[in-house]
Amino acid sequence: MSEVLTRLQAVLESRRGAPPDSSYVAKLLAGGADGMLKKVGEEATELVMAAKDGLPQRIVSETADLWFHTLVVLVAHNLSVDDVLAELERRFGRSGLDEKASRKTV
Repeated sequence: MSEVLTRLQAVLESRRGAPPDSSYVAKLLAGGADGMLKKVGEEATELVMAAKDGLPQRIVSETADLWFHTLVVLVAHNLSVDDVLAELERRFGRSGLDEKASRKTV
């Protein structure tokens, strides 16, 4: 399942340092955190709207967009799909309520 995400991550990493006019990913990375995070927020909002409207294909499409832009943020911070999968694995089998309660509030 994660093979596609791992392959996508490799493509995104290959765009790091490329001229911003050469690819969408290079443009996002060159734009810094504000631009990348704005896109994540936009895609999350579009997913919420698609889910609220009950449109299955749009839900899938917007989820793909959100995952894509989230991967760009991970790459920008030198993090990987494997880091996220390890965190999910750590949480597996644990009550979501217990896991959330164990987080430190800041």
